[in-house]
Formats: sequence, C-alpha cells, structure tokens
Amino acid sequence: MAQPDAGLNPGLEPYLAAFARLRSDAKAQDAWLTRLRQDAIDRFAARGLPTTKDEAWRSTSLAPLLSTAFDARAASRPESLTPELFEQLTFQPWDCAHLVFLDGRFAPELSRTGRLPQGVHLASLAEALAGDRALVEASLGRAAGVRARALTDLNTALMTDGLFLHVGKGTVVEEPIHALFVSTTDGAPAMSHPRNLVVLEEGAQAAIVESYAGLGGGTYLTNAVTEVVLGEHARLEHVRLEREGAGAFHMSHVEAVLARSAGFSTHSVSLGGALVRHDVNAVLDGEGAECSLNGLYVLDGIQHVDNHTLIDHVRPHGTSRELYKGVLDGRSRGIFDGTIIVRPDAQKSDARQVNRNLLLSEEALADSKPTLQISADDVRCNHAATIGQIDDEALFYLRSRGLSEEVARGMLIHAFISDILGRIRIGPLRAGLECLLFTRLPRHHPREAA
Repeated sequence: MAQPDAGLNPGLEPYLAAFARLRSDAKAQDAWLTRLRQDAIDRFAARGLPTTKDEAWRSTSLAPLLSTAFDARAASRPESLTPELFEQLTFQPWDCAHLVFLDGRFAPELSRTGRLPQGVHLASLAEALAGDRALVEASLGRAAGVRARALTDLNTALMTDGLFLHVGKGTVVEEPIHALFVSTTDGAPAMSHPRNLVVLEEGAQAAIVESYAGLGGGTYLTNAVTEVVLGEHARLEHVRLEREGAGAFHMSHVEAVLARSAGFSTHSVSLGGALVRHDVNAVLDGEGAECSLNGLYVLDGIQHVDNHTLIDHVRPHGTSRELYKGVLDGRSRGIFDGTIIVRPDAQKSDARQVNRNLLLSEEALADSKPTLQISADDVRCNHAATIGQIDDEALFYLRSRGLSEEVARGMLIHAFISDILGRIRIGPLRAGLECLLFTRLPRHHPREAA
C-alpha cells in the first residue's frame, strides 16, 4: 500500500513517518482496522492541518504543529510516575477504577479496575481490539468519523490505546471510572494519540473522568479523541480535566450520539497547556434526548485555549443546556465558539447557551461567538455572552465589611466559577478540583494607580 505524499502539504512528514512505522511494526491486524487507518491518513495527507483561513480555526494557529518534529515513542516506565504524583493526579483517596496510560499506552502496573457489575466490559482499547474485535468494530470510528476533521483523522491513523467501556443493557455502574493520561518529556518533542470509546446500551448508566497531565516542562503533543454512543434511556456523566504541562499542545475531540430519551452531561475543565483546542459535539439523534455541556477555563501567562462546541438537535423534544465560563489573567486568550443547530424535524426543541468571561488583566483577551441555526418553528432557543472585569461595586462592598482586597477578589472569582464546579456530581473529583483551583487562582492582582 502506497505511503501518502506530503508534498502538497509541507510539515506533515513527522506524522506520515509515524504512520509508516506504526504500519510496519504492527502485528497482523484485521482488514477493517487497516482500512480505517489508511483511509484516515490519506484524508489527512490530502487535506493537511487547518489554517487560520478556515473559519473554524481563524482564532487559533496550528503553525507550531508544522514546525515541530513530534515523534511517537514507547511509553515511559511506570516508576516515572511516583506515588506522590500518582496520588495527586488521581485525587486520592478516591476509591474507584483507575486506568493509567503513560505516553498514550496502557500501564497495567498503575491501574486498577475494582469490582464492576456484570454486563460491564472495561479495558484498554488495545486489549479490546485484541480480544473483542467485533464489539469494538461495531462503534469505533462511527461517531467521530462523521465530520471532516484533520486532527481526528490523524488520531484514527495513529491511535494505539485508550479507554474502552461497554455497559450492557440496563446495567448501572455505581462508581466513576477514571482514565488518566500522563505525558512524559525527555527533551525531544513527543506525541500521543489517545482514543477512547464509550458505549452504553439501552438503560445503562455510568460516569467517566478523563484526565490529561504532563510530567516535566518539555514540549509534547496530545491529540485525543473520545467517541460516546448512548442507547435509548442511557445516561452518562462525563468529565474532562486538562492540566497539561506549560509547553504542551493539547488537541481534543469529543463526539457523542444520543438515542431516544438518552442523557449526556459533560464538564470540560482546562487549566494547563500552552495551546489547547477542545471540540465537543453532541448529536441528539433520538426523540426526547437531553444534553448538558459545561466548561471552565482558567488561564494565565500566554496560554491560548479555544473551545468549540456543537449541539445538533435532529429529533423532536430534545433539550440542551450549555454554560461555559472563563477566567483569564496575564496575556492569555480564551475563545468560545458554540453552535446550536435545530433541524427541520426537531420541533419542540428547548436549547439555551451561555458563555461568560472574567478578565483579571488588561492584556487578557476573550472571544465569544454563540450561534443559533434554527430550521424549525416550534422551539425555545436562546443564547447569551458576556465579557467583563470584577465588579467594582461588589469589591467595594466586601472591602467595606473589613475584607482585604486580596481576599475580596478571591471570593468574587470563586463565586464566578463555583456554578460550574457545583454541576459535577462526582463528589471526590469536585472536592479535588476546588482545592486545585484554590492554589491556581491569583491571590493578588495589582490594581491601576488612581
């Protein structure tokens, strides 16, 4: 099979070389998986990475991904994740299933699945591909592959491992499942392409947490894709925590497809990384489906985080709620670009979209673009966006009660973000995030002299 040619799209050589190595090193694979990978790399090579000329990427340049020679490498040894770091990254003590991946590959020595009810299949994707091919083949690439997206194609071509969860009909998983992805750096720019697949059959219920973190301060790329397929009346709570290293590039795509009366709630929290792009898409493909998209990004320095969301109401009586909030300090930039589509057959849809941004610095920048595309006439849809600074009157009120400016500002910032954290129903995770944000939020911010 011919190797794709990057001549028309310079800068793709490291990615195409990684694909060539993966293809030559891989053991015999089923024809469907080989074809899936090859089709994806062919599309990626022909299209290349998006540029700022593309409307969806006009605020975010991926030029660094073309000028950096990222390489896929073998996973680091488990001892690189010390007990202290492991406890910190898994919010110990948190008694639940933890699946740990180092540099994109499963680390069984660090993982534990605990006791799961019958009807639950939890494994790494590589294990599932080897042992339950038919179960994986039925869903892998079906949801995320519907949109022309270069980074998703790149992930499909180079994916090696990730979380696989299949919950049978009517099964309820009481404890959350935590997938922790840790990237290590040794001076050479590295990349990983985690692929997660979550399938809940009719009436099933579960909660999963994806965490992404980095060890060391080097440069690396994480390009993750998560596919969620929910059967009728299934319910999934999904949390995505990104706290990559300061030199990291983090790209992600979450695609969820909901059947009749299914429910999907996702919470995206962005704290780390130099350049971050999150795409979250939910397709309400069954009557009466419900989804809730919540996001929080807390940025400082020169961080750049771009959140793109899409909620697609395909069938009648769907309900969606979306709330994204940003706290921006230093010279950081936060972007929210959210679209709600209501198709002609999606009568009686009910959708609300809100984005609010709090600027702590004169140099911080927030872009907000909420969008409604309505093709039905019997709907309730609205959106709103705000960008502002700390309310001087509220600050004055708190200071008049004897609080210092530092404490008063901290209270107002905490009140701003608490609405998002309060929506996370996983108690230990919510408590851990509150502690984490308490140490991250600015304790003091000098005000302009009068």
